[in-house]
Order: sequence, then C-alpha cells, then structure tokens
Amino acid sequence: MFGSSVEPAGDSPRRVLHVIKGLTVVGGAERLVLSLTSAGDRERFDYRVAHVLTRPSDHLLDQFRSVGVTVYGLGASNHYNLRWTSALRALIIRDRIDVVHLHLPYTATFGRLVVQSIRRPPRPRIVYTQHTPWDRTNLVTRALNALTYPFDDVDIAVSAPTWSSLPRRFRLRTEVLVHGVAMDDLPDPISARKEIRSEFGVAGEDVLIATVANMRKEKAYEVLLRAARLLVDEGLSVRFVAVGHGPLEDEVRSLRDELRLRDRFLLTGFRSDAQRIVAGADVFVLASRYEAFPISVMEALAAGVPVVSTAVGDLPRVVGATGAGLIVPPGDVDALAEGLRTLVLKPEQRMRMAESARNVGSTFDIQRAAARLEEIYSAPQSHPSKTEQPGLSG
Repeated sequence: MFGSSVEPAGDSPRRVLHVIKGLTVVGGAERLVLSLTSAGDRERFDYRVAHVLTRPSDHLLDQFRSVGVTVYGLGASNHYNLRWTSALRALIIRDRIDVVHLHLPYTATFGRLVVQSIRRPPRPRIVYTQHTPWDRTNLVTRALNALTYPFDDVDIAVSAPTWSSLPRRFRLRTEVLVHGVAMDDLPDPISARKEIRSEFGVAGEDVLIATVANMRKEKAYEVLLRAARLLVDEGLSVRFVAVGHGPLEDEVRSLRDELRLRDRFLLTGFRSDAQRIVAGADVFVLASRYEAFPISVMEALAAGVPVVSTAVGDLPRVVGATGAGLIVPPGDVDALAEGLRTLVLKPEQRMRMAESARNVGSTFDIQRAAARLEEIYSAPQSHPSKTEQPGLSG
C-alpha cells in the first residue's frame, strides 16, 4: 500500500505530504500538486503525495516518480470506504510527516480529523487548499468541511473569486495564492504550431481552436459543440481540438457525431502533451459553467494564445480586462459562437490579443507559488491572513 520510507535524520528536509482524493483523472488539482512538488526546493523539503481512491492514472504516477516524488495509495475503493483514514494516520506517524497539505473538501474533512487524532507530539501542521467555489460541493460535504475547517493551521484559496465564495468567518483566515505553470517547460509556440497542424491535418487557412477540459458536466461541452456547429454552418475555416477525458466521454462523442462535426471537432482523449497542443493553436476556448482559475488558461496565456472564455472565476479580470481575450456568459451558445467568430474573422485583433496574452501569462510562474508555500510550511505562526481582504500572491 505504501511507498518506501526514509528514516529521518536530525538535519533532514522538512517532510510535506500532499493528500488528494484521487489521481485517476488529470484535472486541475492533480496537475497543481504535480507542479508544486516538481518546483519545490528539494534540499529543504521532502515532498510526498498520498491519494485516497484506487485506480490511479499510470501517466500521473510516472510523472510524480520522474521528479522523485513518492506516491502512496491509501486503498479506498469508493467515497464511503473510510478505512483510508487509518492508512493515512499510520503513514503520517511512520514517516514522521511535518506538514500535511490537504486538497479538496472531502479529503480535507477526514484528513483534519486524522491529524487531530495524533496525540504524540509534534503533531503535523495542516495546510488546506480550497480549489473550487464553496457552494460547488454537495451540502453534506460542505457542512463537514465547515465543521473541521478551524483545525487548519493555514488556509489557501486558488483565486480571489474562490476566496470571496467562502463564508466570512473563513475568509478572515484564508490567503489567496494564485498558482501557475512551469515556465521553463513550456513548448516553443512556433515549433508546436507546425507540429500540431501537421499531426491533425489542419490546412494553412484554417483557424485552429483548442480546449483542454475533462469531460464533466461543469465543462459544458454541449455548449461548445453547438457553438462549433454554428461556425461550421457559416462556412468559416475552423478546426477544433479538445483534449480531455472523463465520465461523460461517450455522451460528448455521441453529440459531436450527432452534430456532424466528426471532421471538424477532434476529441483526443487524454494527451500528455496538452501544453504543446495549446501552444500550437490560434485560439483557446473554455465553455465552463464554473471555474476558479484553470491551469489550462494560464498555459494558453503563457504561450501567447488568445482566449475566449465564459465569465467564470478570475477569468473576467485576467483575460477580459487585460485584452488577452474575450469573455462571454456561461451557457450561451450564441455568445460563445460570437466570441469565437470575432477572433476567427479578425486576425489583427487575434494578434493583438496574443501579445497581451503573453504579457499576462508571463506573471504566472509556479516558482512564485512554490516559494510562498514553502514559507508557509516553514513558518511557526498559524494563519497567514487575518484581514477581510485577500492577499493576492503569485
């Protein structure tokens, strides 16, 4: 069940255990944990990751192992199997974990209780990251999260809108830490454009529109597909490529075929080179019903790809207000099609927005977020933020 442990030494690095619900789907929280552990200072911190649910993605496991991060499976077969809490407690005690960093409400609720049950000092510090708006979890999970939230030593929200969604009593103790992408790992846009267009058979005059979103209800693929159908019906030279997988994959594929978009809307499934596909596109699109601050948008901006997105999370401020793209209402097929149509038909505007995207994207460096977190892991004090206004970091 567990990976190998390392016996502690007096001057050993501080041991940080990230605990996440699952590593089955390569989603935003999972990618964020991978980026943070990859960017961390290995001389001062020993990073490990534990996942609650079984059946992890081989790709994610390989990526964690490639950067020297040990991954532990806690053995739960479903959400109702709480035997993973005993495994987590044994792991924390055995490996003498210094900091337990919890991600997502379900994991945090029970993870906090596990840490609180450890009576032998020193008890690990608890850091929690709120990835999604407060009201996007079910009522029971939300209530349990609220009851156990005070056990945290430090609380973090990934965006200002996520922070704003918290109950006031929790906002008072939560810091906003905008994360980012590994700038050194970004593909070269010129090479990526040539390779991707060749691989997908995109003609020279076609505008390539990309999205990276797992196939879940909140990603609103049906809105994007119907908007794509409108553009194709108008005779516009567009091609779409969607990277992602998930529980609605069959439904999305069926609707794509029903709308007769098989030749215009490519569904790639999971791709380890999603960054390269985004960098090779002319436009990035996100049709989500809600988000915090998706890493895929950060990657598009950093690659200089203009964005058409719904007005969710921090995107109106980061994309719309900076001129890096266009913002449209969620769930509006016509509005999404109009935003895409504008950038397809106005290459000069697209180029201006691409330059703005590069300027904005250059500020989202994961190293800044990793450095701030390592300050938090090392600090003796409790909550980093005691004010009513969020401290925007990163």
